[in-house]
Amino acid sequence: MLEIYGAYNQHLRNAVGQLGESAAPPKKEGESTPGAVNFEEVIGEQISRLNESQVEGDNAIERFVAGEETDLHNVMITIEEARMSMELAVQVRNKMIEAYKELNNMQL
Repeated sequence: MLEIYGAYNQHLRNAVGQLGESAAPPKKEGESTPGAVNFEEVIGEQISRLNESQVEGDNAIERFVAGEETDLHNVMITIEEARMSMELAVQVRNKMIEAYKELNNMQL
């Protein structure tokens, strides 16, 4: 169980760290920042990792049902990691929507 929460915390730290790096102030047109990360690329990469996690969980279930995998413990860990990754993605999405709505409601 500690492995799962450790992986979850590491996932969260990576996502927050990457988002923090991409939150640099905007540059003038044509100006680039060395080592800058595009927000769209970060989100796309995280969604790809989420998809891989879900597919890995599905494959673990299929292998277990087919009798190829006999260690239920590993199957359950893989499924739980996929579930927690999805929960994290949903919470990040909810926070982004909340921030968007808050920005829309600001008076200029």
